[in-house]
Amino acid sequence: MPNTLGYHITWTTYGTWLQGDGRGYVKDGEILPVNEALLQSNQKLQMQDAVKLSKPQREIVREAITKQAEMLKQRIYALAIKSNHIHLVVEYTPQPIEKIVAYYKNAARQALKTVGCDGKIWTAGYDKRYCFDKETLERKIRYVQKHNK
Repeated sequence: MPNTLGYHITWTTYGTWLQGDGRGYVKDGEILPVNEALLQSNQKLQMQDAVKLSKPQREIVREAITKQAEMLKQRIYALAIKSNHIHLVVEYTPQPIEKIVAYYKNAARQALKTVGCDGKIWTAGYDKRYCFDKETLERKIRYVQKHNK
């Protein structure tokens, strides 16, 4: 098995990109098409309004993720904080990716809580793409950098 150089991790804010969404959605690493019945079912199950991050909230999230990366001693190659999702490209670490993502999501949630954001912030789960070679890693970095414009 090849060495892992890094990961491209994406997660969404609560209620903004549900399964069945017209933009497509990712499940188990596979991009799936629109499914109106599934989307409506998921909308009915929502426990609160969808979360859209304001510009100040996005800066709080950026700072929290950056500080968490420093604590983990993990290099961030690219980071894009959008109103409804996060893209993060980081170097490989031997810790399980589930733990790494949980650290980042929790750090951002805790930081937002200090400015009055209560309730769910993130959708459960995340999407991960492994980068096994330099070309793939660079392509993922460019993709995320485009999202910062």
